[in-house]
Amino acid sequence: MKPLLDFWSFKNLKTAEKKMFYLSLIEHTLRLPPHLLNLPLDEAIKIELEALFLDKVIANLGLCISVYDIRSIKGGFIYPGDGASTYTVEFRLIVFRPFVGEIIVAKLKESDANGLRLSLGFFDDIYIPVHLLPIPSRFESDPNNRNQGRWIWDFGEAEEAQSEEPRFVIDGMDQIKFRVHSVIYPSIPLEQPENSKPFAPMVITGSIDYDGLGPVSWWEEAEMVQEES
Repeated sequence: MKPLLDFWSFKNLKTAEKKMFYLSLIEHTLRLPPHLLNLPLDEAIKIELEALFLDKVIANLGLCISVYDIRSIKGGFIYPGDGASTYTVEFRLIVFRPFVGEIIVAKLKESDANGLRLSLGFFDDIYIPVHLLPIPSRFESDPNNRNQGRWIWDFGEAEEAQSEEPRFVIDGMDQIKFRVHSVIYPSIPLEQPENSKPFAPMVITGSIDYDGLGPVSWWEEAEMVQEES
């Protein structure tokens, strides 16, 4: 499998989503199994490409979302003793690969003492570590589960009564806007501890320590207050 080229834009995605998605031109030597040979060639090859690539991460390329189109099919060789046909296929994949500095909106998946974990629905390995949360922030543990809780931004809290509910709470009820801090493709570990999290072949680290970032409702409320004043 050989990536040939990345294309920036394509028509079937909304403008706001284009930046974190790419069209990547790929050349791949594909073995087409015998049970697919009764189908039209384009259809059979697309089925096999989807089985190979969809929901898979290719290092330094990104998460494969969809086979966009097939540009060329060459070959069709059948090797001795093998009932499959082998083709050289050039095709385009839609891949998810946000760039550093990009602003994305996601949902909160987990919140613990190490920070936040966010989800886009199709991708869950987005982390906001403690040092990239708004400063000052504090963690409030869940009485029923010490490993879970909520993060609170203490902006202006000293001026408010201690009995009041904190205003700047990060919880699962809101969408969270974050800036991409880094995108990494970890090497597959030889061994994993028994209780460790499942291996993630692509990890995004984000930051919400900047004006306009964090729960979307924070800034919507601030705009409403400004308009009223």
